[in-house]
Amino acid sequence: MTKIGFLSFGHWRDVPGSRVRSGRESLLQAIDLAVAAEEAGVDGAYFRVHHFAPQQAAPFPLLAAIAARTNRIEIGTGVIDMRYENPLYMAEEAAAADLISGGRLQLGVSRGSPETALAGYQQFGYVPEAHDQNGGDMARAHTDVFRRAIAGEPMAHANPQMTGSAGSLAITPLSDTLPDRIWWGAGTRATAEWTAEQGMNLMSSTLLTEDTGVPFDELQAEQIARFRSTWAEMGWEREPRVSVSRSIIPITDDESRHYFGVRAQVEGQDQVGHLDGGLARFGRSYIGEPEQLVAELAADAAIRAADTVLVTVPNQLGVAYCVRMLAAAVAILREVDSTVLA
Repeated sequence: MTKIGFLSFGHWRDVPGSRVRSGRESLLQAIDLAVAAEEAGVDGAYFRVHHFAPQQAAPFPLLAAIAARTNRIEIGTGVIDMRYENPLYMAEEAAAADLISGGRLQLGVSRGSPETALAGYQQFGYVPEAHDQNGGDMARAHTDVFRRAIAGEPMAHANPQMTGSAGSLAITPLSDTLPDRIWWGAGTRATAEWTAEQGMNLMSSTLLTEDTGVPFDELQAEQIARFRSTWAEMGWEREPRVSVSRSIIPITDDESRHYFGVRAQVEGQDQVGHLDGGLARFGRSYIGEPEQLVAELAADAAIRAADTVLVTVPNQLGVAYCVRMLAAAVAILREVDSTVLA
């Protein structure tokens, strides 16, 4: 791997034990976490996007604010559900955020996962065709328009009364290199191949919406191999990026042991269940002493195949805890890197 980032779901709840009790606290702490993570040597700050839930739902104001407070860290999403998006408005927001950041935006998009609301995207004004029951085709169509818009393709006819000439207009502003930094969140091997065909980077989460009976990391490594093979067949000139997400919680003190020590017994292995109408395999969590985690993560086939690892953070425990956890996780993953290379 070459880069290590964090992935926050941005939860907030006004309940005992929560250190993030409101939407405002969630947003402000996300900014503080990104600043502290950059200072700690973390490479990326990524945020999950969910609608109709107490989580981050409008990523671009947050990403722009982080961009203004940081200098080096990548900022991104994992992922934006494109069923909810107006592609041209999103193209303008994404380009603006990328320009503010100086070209650090890494934008993960996809059809998204099941949401709190039933077909909530319809309340945003986007209704898929009758044959497209879960909106997957609509999400891909929105993504196509978005990608063409950020690449500078004309999207509207000029008004001669205003411009003095006939012609076509692209969105503004444009960020020239942003088209190379769009990632598709793929949940299957076939979708990973489609992602390569489109020329997008691959973002793979802690679950796959298929199951072949092999361990999660091996199935995900196969997904990555198929992506890279298809990418080579397509003849794209640039080298693609590939990220995987992992729940990595080093037990380094009494606080981490209190919150997560028992969970290691339950979450330390893959789980198979039903999601979105089919079988899905959920990857294990890595919870334990640092020396133990180095050995376990070094054996993770997908981590070896990816160039970027996103560590999920328990953001409701607050910035200070998440920074300590991240610093320990980064040290472990750097040691895993040296172990694998050796």
